[in-house]
Amino acid sequence: MKEKNKTKGKVTGIIANLVYVEVDGPVHQNEICYIHLEGSNLMAEVIKVMGEYAYVQVFESTRGLKIGADVEFSGQMLEVTLGPGILSKNYDGLQNDLDKMQDMFLNRGEYTFALDNDTIWGFKPLAKPDDTVTAGDWLGEVKENWMSHKIMVPFIFKGQYTVKSIVVAGDYKINNTIAILTDSKGKDIEVNMMQKWPVKIPIRAFREKPRPFIILETGVRCMDTLNPITEGGTGFIPGPFGCGKTVLQHAISKQAEADMVIMAACGERANEVVEIFKEFPELEDPRTGRKLKERTTIIANTSNMPVAAREASVYTAMTIAEYYRSMGHKVLLLADSTSRWAQALREMSNRMEELPGPDAFPMDLPAIISNFYSRAGFVYLNNGKTGSITFIGTVSPAGGNLKEPVTESTKKVARCFYALSQQRADSKRYPAVDPIESYSKYLEYDEVHEYLKEHFGKDWLENVILTKDILLRGREAYEQINILGDDGVPIDYHLRYWKSEVIDFIILQQDAFDKIDASTPVERQKYMLYSVLKICEADFEFESFEEINPYFKRIINLYKQMNYSEFKSIEFNNFEKELETVILERKK
Repeated sequence: MKEKNKTKGKVTGIIANLVYVEVDGPVHQNEICYIHLEGSNLMAEVIKVMGEYAYVQVFESTRGLKIGADVEFSGQMLEVTLGPGILSKNYDGLQNDLDKMQDMFLNRGEYTFALDNDTIWGFKPLAKPDDTVTAGDWLGEVKENWMSHKIMVPFIFKGQYTVKSIVVAGDYKINNTIAILTDSKGKDIEVNMMQKWPVKIPIRAFREKPRPFIILETGVRCMDTLNPITEGGTGFIPGPFGCGKTVLQHAISKQAEADMVIMAACGERANEVVEIFKEFPELEDPRTGRKLKERTTIIANTSNMPVAAREASVYTAMTIAEYYRSMGHKVLLLADSTSRWAQALREMSNRMEELPGPDAFPMDLPAIISNFYSRAGFVYLNNGKTGSITFIGTVSPAGGNLKEPVTESTKKVARCFYALSQQRADSKRYPAVDPIESYSKYLEYDEVHEYLKEHFGKDWLENVILTKDILLRGREAYEQINILGDDGVPIDYHLRYWKSEVIDFIILQQDAFDKIDASTPVERQKYMLYSVLKICEADFEFESFEEINPYFKRIINLYKQMNYSEFKSIEFNNFEKELETVILERKK
């Protein structure tokens, strides 16, 4: 768009980050504009258009802004810049490179370029002259850290194109032309390694998007064993403050079978984000032996940053994830916390005086959350390769109320529900995931059943259901014992309770600070579950309830020592033999 054709406007009203602008030409929904203030330009996004007025949300502080300030509309939506160099970067919600900013604090109106123009990349062509290509097809690749970064036909291209020419293997910068494509009208278009894409529009450069069916191994037993999530699946972790949402997300990010991890801090407290920046550069990737930061991108948008930027950060993260999925990678996207994203939506809705829904959240909150979660998924690309985005968000309900609107709206769309329990956290049972309240709807899929039978065993699902039943019966027995007292219930109640405790201590609880117990491979999870279920299905002889407690504590202690030992090592086998001896003492 030429400069003379750009729409301009004047500020006519200011309510915190919401600004009313009178315009002199056409504007469209989600268009980006810049408000001139004291020598700097404040980026803003159009969120509502009414006649000659546009309502814009400003991504910066509006302190000092006055009526009459000049506004210029860009004609573009909020976009991210996609290309080699995104991995290992620390961005804010607008994809500004935080490492390029000089001061300790973010300066208003300061924006940085997301990539590095001067970096040299070793390009290897994958397409050939005369090949027919469409949006998202691979033209070539470069090595980004140790990962293969595909250079693709820009996603904005429509229809088919012919590769007229492509450069030979060699060293190039991101803005060098690497291919010339010819469209159906014979027009030649130069393509480099860089492209832009609007964050609010999903990237659909794939052939098919089936229901996900491959189990994603996270190394977290309470997830993988009882309520697994799939590659391309969606899940969320609600719970009160201090129950371990962030720690659990960090454990998943370190251990999950994903090619790359994107962490979106969309409203975390600043000190939590600082922990990510300090911790991740030092962590070793257990899968590759390299630094975890090499396959991680962080989108940092703390709770004290403007609400508009907080709202944009989740879309920025998702668009980057879709970009890497189009390369055939398995992407794990973690957002903490989507409650603060919803609160940002509520603030802007209230300032626009829209009709409020429950708890003053927008009436269309369920639709917004549903549309966002639907962008994750498992896909078959145009060339038959697969890619996936597994999305796990955390929710921080006020007072731990799981009936509040954000939790309820997320529950309708996310297929996995990992409810953190205040009671379990208070009793130091970590991860504090409640095994009764939590669920995975992927266990209802026929294709997941087939995958579990093939890779976990024909009776695996039946054993998982049996385990959940034992835990439920154990909780019922515990409540009866609490009400009637130890001697007020039959011995069977104590047995039922302590068998469920064996599952709780050995399968559900996990030591994130122990080198071995922090991550449990699926093979070991299967072995330990079958071993524990043998205890739960065995018959024991006791004369009184007082004998049960110390006996099962011995069993739990031996199992815990096995959890801390290398799988099937001499030490592990010795504890297992000792356990068998203890079991025979009371077994009928």
